[in-house]
Amino acid sequence: MNTIEHNSNLSIDSQQNGFERIPTSVYEDSKVASRAVAEEIAEVIRDKANTGQSCVLGLATGSTPTGVYKELIEMHRNEGLSFSNVITFNLDEYFPMEPDFLQSYVYFMNENLFDHIDIKKENIHIPDGTLPKELVATFCQSYEEKILEAGGLDIQILGIGRTGHIGFNEPGSGIHSKTRMITLDHITRTDAASDFFGEENVPRKAITMGVGTILNAKKIILMAWGEGKASIVQETVEGEISDKVPATFLQTHQNTRVVLDTAAAASLVRQKTPWLVGPCNWDVALAKRATIWLSQKLDKPVLKLTERDYMDHGMSDLITDHGPAYDINIKIFNELQHTITGWPGGKPNADDTNRPERALPAKKKVVIFSPHPDDDVISMGGTFLRLVDQGHEVHVAYQTSGNIAVFDDDVIRFTDYFRDLNKDFEISNRSGDELYAKVVSSIENKKPGDEDSEEVAKIKGMIRRSEAKAACRYVGIPDENVHFLDMPFYETGQIKKDPIGPADVKIVTELLDKIQPQQVYAAGDLSDPHGTHRVCLDAIFQALAGLKTEEWTSDCWLWLYRGAWQEWDVNDIDMAVPLSPGELFRKRKAIFKHQSQKDTAVFPGADSREFWQRAEDRNRTTAQIYDQLGLAEYEAIEAFKRYEY
Repeated sequence: MNTIEHNSNLSIDSQQNGFERIPTSVYEDSKVASRAVAEEIAEVIRDKANTGQSCVLGLATGSTPTGVYKELIEMHRNEGLSFSNVITFNLDEYFPMEPDFLQSYVYFMNENLFDHIDIKKENIHIPDGTLPKELVATFCQSYEEKILEAGGLDIQILGIGRTGHIGFNEPGSGIHSKTRMITLDHITRTDAASDFFGEENVPRKAITMGVGTILNAKKIILMAWGEGKASIVQETVEGEISDKVPATFLQTHQNTRVVLDTAAAASLVRQKTPWLVGPCNWDVALAKRATIWLSQKLDKPVLKLTERDYMDHGMSDLITDHGPAYDINIKIFNELQHTITGWPGGKPNADDTNRPERALPAKKKVVIFSPHPDDDVISMGGTFLRLVDQGHEVHVAYQTSGNIAVFDDDVIRFTDYFRDLNKDFEISNRSGDELYAKVVSSIENKKPGDEDSEEVAKIKGMIRRSEAKAACRYVGIPDENVHFLDMPFYETGQIKKDPIGPADVKIVTELLDKIQPQQVYAAGDLSDPHGTHRVCLDAIFQALAGLKTEEWTSDCWLWLYRGAWQEWDVNDIDMAVPLSPGELFRKRKAIFKHQSQKDTAVFPGADSREFWQRAEDRNRTTAQIYDQLGLAEYEAIEAFKRYEY
């Protein structure tokens, strides 16, 4: 087993492996994938232009295609790509929907593509969300006719929803369906809730191209990014054709390609269980993943797996080249065992050869980065408590204000409290009354999706800041170790944030260089529904890269935790911190300090449970998996992955 190497590099090229029913390409990340798709579109546009023909594109909205649109804009600006011969038809639009609303797909397409290229306005077609309901059917028929008159769609690009919808073709949509009005699935409306500042504001209907309309395109490219899409991508690419997952109808199309980043491809057989596809280059990481998978599949502890178990499940070459099974089992069991530690900052005066953290220095300087003001205690509250209890110098850095995630009612309640406080203590009745009136008037006149007034945004930020301080005091962090970074990219007042900029990186860089920590914890949750975690992590990566020449960084380790949405797979865990029932309860109380996020959060995501419930369920599940694999039984476990920068 010691001959297993650490240099496996699984192929990311499209391959025919007997499991995938649609040709699929997997790229390292969404940026590289978006560039590849944009180049494919640009090639068709140029070829059509060279022969004097129009290029007809079917376009999608949402976060998935924005990278492609950015690349096309860059090609227009820097490479002379012209869109003067391009005719576009968008997949869908909410109904009813005014074109100047922030949530409208007209607004989206103008902001993300059309306003930045030389396309003719008369060549742009988007379903009309302003029509009287009785005229929608006629409009839909006309939309179909216009596509045919243009010569049909040369390329249709698609994203995919968690229900498996393409366009807004929800489960139950037929393979021959045409452009029509549909009723949105509850899951789709839940996923859109953040864009509309509440599910109650999401339209119940939409106008969408039909599945049949999409399938009439000459070429179709479906794209998906991130771990959150992995499950539905697997069903689409490898599952049976069914109207329960409308995207599976793409299997019937002769020229469809699925384009993924590695995270979205994680559940495909070739990525998740490549030994079922063919011979593998076995390294420790792959052997660990395979052994854990086999243990869970057979519901047997790792140390009880037999050679027959391995042979019967596509791993005969692992046994032949690196067996016997006993040696493999021991190796992987030890790998798992060495991830477990009750000393996340390192155990003093102990042999740290097989421990996830260094013993020295015994008392470390630690920075916990929290994208929002509650991610620290939700995601690693137990470890947070351990680090403080064990005497490390712990700092917490809240990267954003989190102000958009506060209900308007809370602002009125706190402002009313301020008004009464002024009156009772005879501080300044007038100032309290004026602020209260101004806040109430601003909120009453605000439409869903409108930016908060300066006063309301500031109060929301203060509410979240006070809650974060309360949680830190409960954990035992002195006020001077609590840092509110208020990174500028976040302060747009909208769900959509600005790209990360030099000012954001500078703030993080200055804090790190001031503290010079031996440990940094950061949110590695790339499935955050708003992308804030992803941007905050990029700022940390850039800051550490810029500080690489500083001597202290050579002794600084970066640990990634996952947020409220997802946990690391066991095979990815480098440090597992067990929590006792008492520590789990203390973690819950720390989460409770964030009262504005309790009961019902403004942006709960797909899971309607409270954050503390999600966190405890996730931590208990991780502990149960370790127990099932044959390791010690714990109440709960928080998990971390070390990132080499």
